[in-house]
Amino acid sequence: QELPEMILLKFFRPENTPVPARPTPEQLSNLIKTSLHYPESFNHSFHQKSLCLVPVTLLLSNCSQAVVDVMIDLRHKTTSPEALEVHGSFTWLGQTQYKLQLKSQEVYSLQLKACFVHTGVYNLGTPRVFAKLADQVTLFETSQQNSMPALIIINNI
Repeated sequence: QELPEMILLKFFRPENTPVPARPTPEQLSNLIKTSLHYPESFNHSFHQKSLCLVPVTLLLSNCSQAVVDVMIDLRHKTTSPEALEVHGSFTWLGQTQYKLQLKSQEVYSLQLKACFVHTGVYNLGTPRVFAKLADQVTLFETSQQNSMPALIIINNI
């Protein structure tokens, strides 16, 4: 009995067929890179003025080729007892939420003010940043990867 001839099958896909690129959750959580710029330590006379205001710049960088909707929430507080022992509590002054849109590869600088009532070491890394691709219809933004703690030392003079 003769064996049937083996036929090589060739699979092909037309080149013009668009494949929708669906970003992975990891890609979505890395759309925006953030960095805080502030003095390492700040000297303030609490005897003359009870509130110490420190200017802080939040730098947002769109790492993607797409337009991205960004939401910044400053209301987030560290509530774990360990964190409060090491880093006291402070307040962001002014607006607590921002919504903006960043073009492809755009870098945006947001001017903030941190308010302290006594000396100590504080973690300024509390802003939460959420982002989504502008052309995607999703109900919620993806939380962006948070950077390292941003410690500042407040001294009394």
